[in-house]
Amino acid sequence: QLSKTYQVPEREAGFGAAVGSFFRRKYKDVKAVEQVTFKIAQGEIVGFLGPNGAGKTTTMRILTGYMPPTDGSATVAGYDIVEESLEVRRRVGYLPETVPLYNDMTALEYLKFMAELRRIPDTEERAYETLEGVNLQDRANSYIGTFSKGMRQRMGLAQALIHRPEVLILDEPTIGLDPAQVVEIRNVIREIGKDRTVLLSTHILTEAQQICDRVLIINKGKIVTEDTPENLQSRLVGAQRVILRVRGDSDGLTEKISKVKGVRAIDSKPDGSVEFEFGAGEDTRPQVAKAVIQAGYELLEMRPVGMSLEEIFLELTRDNAAGKKSS
Repeated sequence: QLSKTYQVPEREAGFGAAVGSFFRRKYKDVKAVEQVTFKIAQGEIVGFLGPNGAGKTTTMRILTGYMPPTDGSATVAGYDIVEESLEVRRRVGYLPETVPLYNDMTALEYLKFMAELRRIPDTEERAYETLEGVNLQDRANSYIGTFSKGMRQRMGLAQALIHRPEVLILDEPTIGLDPAQVVEIRNVIREIGKDRTVLLSTHILTEAQQICDRVLIINKGKIVTEDTPENLQSRLVGAQRVILRVRGDSDGLTEKISKVKGVRAIDSKPDGSVEFEFGAGEDTRPQVAKAVIQAGYELLEMRPVGMSLEEIFLELTRDNAAGKKSS
C-alpha cells in the first residue's frame, strides 16, 4: 500500500528520465514489443509514433507498471519497473486512451478522491491547484458528465498530474477532439513539459512536429528511428527543396534559375512561385538570389521546404523500412 503521507524520497533528486532498455513483451507466440531501447531526458517532450499494432500502448503500459515485460528491464525516474514497481507508480502520471472519469462527480470531488487514493495531504488545495494547471478552475463544481470531450481530456490530464509526477505518459491525448480542443490540449502539454518528462503517443503527425522535442518511431515492436523532426528531415531528404517567390510577373523565372550551377528539378507552381532543388552540401541559394535580382525580379521569399513528418513516417514504417533504415 502507499504510505499514509505522500513523500518523495531524497533518492529521487536528480532523476527525471524514463528509460526503456532492451525489454520485450510477448502475448503467447506474438511479439508485441521486441528489443525496445530509448531514453527520455528530464524536461523533454517526446512523441511516440507508429501504425496500429506497432507496440506503442504496450510499451507505455510497461513503463507505467500496468504490465511487466516478458524479459529485459526498464527504469523510470531511477527506479526499476519490475523490482520497484510501486515507486515507479508514485512518480508516473498516466493518461490512457480511454479517460477514467466518474460522471456523477464534480471536477473538484473527483480530484479530491484521486488525491485521497494517493494519500496526498491537503487534498482540496491540491485539487484546486491541479484544476488551475489544466485551466478548469472555473468548472470546479460542475459535474463531469456535463463536460465536453476536450474538457474531459483536460480532466484526464488533471488526474494524471494530481500527485505531481516527474514523468507523464499520455496515450493519444488529443484523439477525437475538434481543432479548437486540440489546440487547448497542446497548450496544456507544452506548459506541463516545461518541468516534466512527457512521453505521448499520437497518430496526428503534425502534432508531434509542433510540440515534441524528439520523436520515436516504432514499427512491428521495434524502434525504427529516433531524432528531432528537423534532423529526420535532413537525414532522409538528401537534397534540399526551396520555394522562391517574386513580386509581380514571374515569366521566365524558371529559365533564369535553371542556369545557376547546382540547381536541379525546377518546377513552376500555379501561384507563380518556383520550387527548385539542390544536392546535399551544394547550397545554391546565394547564387540563385543573385541571379534573380540581376535579372530584374524583386525577390520576396526564398525558404526551404522540408520533408514532412508524415512522409518520414510512411518511409520508415513501410514493410521493408525497418531493415533498410535501422542499420
